[in-house]
Amino acid sequence: MTARAAIKVQPRAPADGVAGRLGREWKIQLRAPAVDGKANHACIEFFARGLRLPRSAVRIVSGEKSRHKRIEIDGVSQEALERLLRGGES
Repeated sequence: MTARAAIKVQPRAPADGVAGRLGREWKIQLRAPAVDGKANHACIEFFARGLRLPRSAVRIVSGEKSRHKRIEIDGVSQEALERLLRGGES
């Protein structure tokens, strides 16, 4: 089972979290800067920690050098991923 999501990353945010939905994408705020892959690493950590999965289960499948990314997460249902994302909405 693999879950997928389109996200927009906001680096250098005051805290890590989900800031809601922007059209078809989820806005993810990360404290890490968009330098040397730090925001990508923080993005993977955010989802792995939130879903209690190993980092190896989370992949950025497109957008590694963009704020707009597509992620895939192995070992979790789409519903569980959506719950994590909805739980962070304001």
